[in-house]
Amino acid sequence: MPKRQRQQMLAKELEQNPFVTDEELTRIFKVSIQTIRLDRLELGIPELRERLKLMAERTYDQVRSLPLHEVIGDIIDLQLDKSGISMFEIKEEHVFSRTKIARGHHIFAQANSLAIAVVNNEMALTASADIRFIRSVKLGEKCIAKAYVRSMTGQKGKAKVEVFTYVGEEMVFQGNFLIYRFANELSERGEERHANRD
Repeated sequence: MPKRQRQQMLAKELEQNPFVTDEELTRIFKVSIQTIRLDRLELGIPELRERLKLMAERTYDQVRSLPLHEVIGDIIDLQLDKSGISMFEIKEEHVFSRTKIARGHHIFAQANSLAIAVVNNEMALTASADIRFIRSVKLGEKCIAKAYVRSMTGQKGKAKVEVFTYVGEEMVFQGNFLIYRFANELSERGEERHANRD
């Protein structure tokens, strides 16, 4: 394949799937990793980690319901009370040593923390979760979780959040979360107590 054609296809591939690694690109285009890196440099496309950082900086809203370091995975996009996307790479510490298959609680934790993060409250907690593991996730795979707020019940009520986790185009996990939103109620009580003391 001519270099120019390969670079056009590479740019298109990265536009469609910004989470693809250089290693995955070598398999797609059947060229060396050095060739992929040179192509990216010539096109002015940063490496995966840098692309994720740029996407995270463009995130519209900031997580309010929990500290960012408590979110499992990297938040890539967030629109509070609407939707969110996070990426979580399965590393050695996330898998069973014999099978190299990810422990389910890590996949759940990514989805659960994203479901909480997408809620626009100072404090939100999971009330219930209806989850389904569709297929095993293996060492080195990247889980892309997408959360959608489906319904809200008042400022002090609950939010229904649906989360789908994918590896590539394949869905590996699905969860329906009911999230309590009661931060405002707690802060109001605190203000009342403070006012009563004065």
